[in-house]
Amino acid sequence: MRSFRTEIENPVVEKDIIELENKIRQFRGGKIDEEKFRSLRLARGVYGQRQEGVQMIRIKLPYGKVTSNQLLRICDVSDEYSRGRLHITTRQDIQIHYVDLDRTPELWAQLERDDVTLREACGNTVRNVTASETAGIDVNEPFDVSPYAHAVFQYFLRNPIGQEMGRKFKVSFSASDADTGLSYMHDLGFIAKIQNGERGFKVMLAGGLGSQPRHAEELYSFLPSDKIIPLMEGVIRVFDRYGERKSRAKARMKFLLKDIGLDGFKALLEEEQLAIPHQTYPIDFENYPKSQVAIAETPLVEIKDTEAFEKWKSTNIVLQKQKGFVAIGIKVLLGDFYTDNARKLARLVKDYAAGELRLSLRQNILIPYVKEELIPFFYSELEKLGFVDAGYNKALDITACPGTDTCNLGIASSTGIAEELERVIKAEYPQYISNPDVVIKISGCMNACGQHNMANIGFQGMSIRTKDKLVAPALQVLLGGGNFGNGKGRFADKVVKIPSKRGPQALRLILDDFNANGNGASFADYYWEKGEHYFYDFLKPLSDIENLAQDDFIDWGNAEKYKKEIGVGECAGVIVDLVATLFFESQEKIENAEESLSQEKWAASIYYSYQSIVNSAKALLTSEKVKTNNHASIIKDFDRLYVENGKIDLAINFEDLALQLNKNRPSQEFAQSFLEDAKAVLEQLEAYRKLELAHA
Repeated sequence: MRSFRTEIENPVVEKDIIELENKIRQFRGGKIDEEKFRSLRLARGVYGQRQEGVQMIRIKLPYGKVTSNQLLRICDVSDEYSRGRLHITTRQDIQIHYVDLDRTPELWAQLERDDVTLREACGNTVRNVTASETAGIDVNEPFDVSPYAHAVFQYFLRNPIGQEMGRKFKVSFSASDADTGLSYMHDLGFIAKIQNGERGFKVMLAGGLGSQPRHAEELYSFLPSDKIIPLMEGVIRVFDRYGERKSRAKARMKFLLKDIGLDGFKALLEEEQLAIPHQTYPIDFENYPKSQVAIAETPLVEIKDTEAFEKWKSTNIVLQKQKGFVAIGIKVLLGDFYTDNARKLARLVKDYAAGELRLSLRQNILIPYVKEELIPFFYSELEKLGFVDAGYNKALDITACPGTDTCNLGIASSTGIAEELERVIKAEYPQYISNPDVVIKISGCMNACGQHNMANIGFQGMSIRTKDKLVAPALQVLLGGGNFGNGKGRFADKVVKIPSKRGPQALRLILDDFNANGNGASFADYYWEKGEHYFYDFLKPLSDIENLAQDDFIDWGNAEKYKKEIGVGECAGVIVDLVATLFFESQEKIENAEESLSQEKWAASIYYSYQSIVNSAKALLTSEKVKTNNHASIIKDFDRLYVENGKIDLAINFEDLALQLNKNRPSQEFAQSFLEDAKAVLEQLEAYRKLELAHA
């Protein structure tokens, strides 16, 4: 390994990378528990891969915006540390695979040269802030949401309130009422609105996918834009304290809201207001960098296949609100592209457009600010790169997670079946290449990284077992989901489970019936008019597993017989409950609180002190094998088991001590006194533990 002290200009980033390097050394030397190390590396975008001994690196690209220079840097990193393949995720990130853990600090340092981060791309953190890929150019948008998405990203990056929650936290911004940011399936979703001339957002709270999808609830019909960051801080503080931590299956915001209700959540939100450092947080949208379009002559080109060109234009050109410009959509099969073509694309966009691209929620690329007269030239250049497949954001454009290719949680191949379904549509249903109404999405497991349960037609990877105990790959067919705009959507029904190799036949039956009986309705309306049982009846024969052929035991894209192998999932980190490690973490948080205090970051220092206090209590409760499901229960149980019976004398009850956090405004005086409280708690509880062990 190497030092990065001379390579990173930003001292905060430098400290982050050096810390990762040191932790890797300690982990390799057996000084850090594997579970603790996993939590740390996940918060730095380093994710365990299905293949042993290598890592997936998730590169965080807020609202999917990536400049030409950043893309070139990512290409260099992928070639140097990975295999030259770039994967676009459904959260507008880029992932690279097969990276050596020991080289991840060096990789991160290289990315930071062009202001690209890995920080909080994984783990129990505020994940990548997503947005409509058309933000800033959308003909229907009331204003550009990009400055607001960027401000949220910056404010919560490394913010202590969002570093160690019970689970991940996802945020989206939608440019217009079309809700292309999918607000209804996010922990917090913002939809741009203007009311009485003022900019603001409709706010949706506590949506989510996974095995139990939940539609977000409307928190505000209109919230002024200077209130969105204070609101989000309050929401995260409530989630951090009351959200489930022990059971990962129940640790999302949607379960908290389900348990306490919207009114109960609002009451808890009100209790946090005093502690929030900014009651308003104006966002300077006027000084958000303006797109600078390259000055270039229009090269003359000859389009040989005019029919293919016209077809491509009909599906891949996106109108812009800026006169004289269009955006060009690139359909990226499975979200995978390679560095050789990515470099050429980056240079093309730099020389002839605005030097930026947008990665989409459907794993595609959008090039904004292309002059209308340059459309033929761009088509000609993109054709050389294999980037002119028609069907951008249409039925042919199938979304799929990596599935069993690289993910530990993958049950069945999502990429393999996606490729086959696209082949079927191209060959047998060419009219769907230009159909924007039918949305098809595939996930390799129930966690819904491919967003299958909000699609019109969704497939989820599963397995089936025959009477002879043989295991074959399978697909759950889901139908009827859809996004209806303005925060309204519907989740798909689970209709039938079939062997994976029958997925194409299921698609044929569904599309054939839609063609015959849709009567011009949207697919979602057609489905809900017919009802779940209607579809179950004609798909049910495909679920028969009495006479499976040998081919049914081989998954799509594979040559060998299927074998169900599920590793340890890392989508949201793993909880660490080792007593000594918890006390060690409490000391680290005190050090963070001291550093924040020296930098006059009062709110950050206070929150670190609070985390140390709760963490110290958790250590003793863990030693007694008491459930530590959330911060609120830790605080109450510590009072009940240690303070009320006199085992620990704190002069006041523990709840009053810990929740000074939301009873005081952030100030230097309170930050200093609360830090002293945290130190005293840690010292007293560690001493108690030592005596306990001595008499054991």
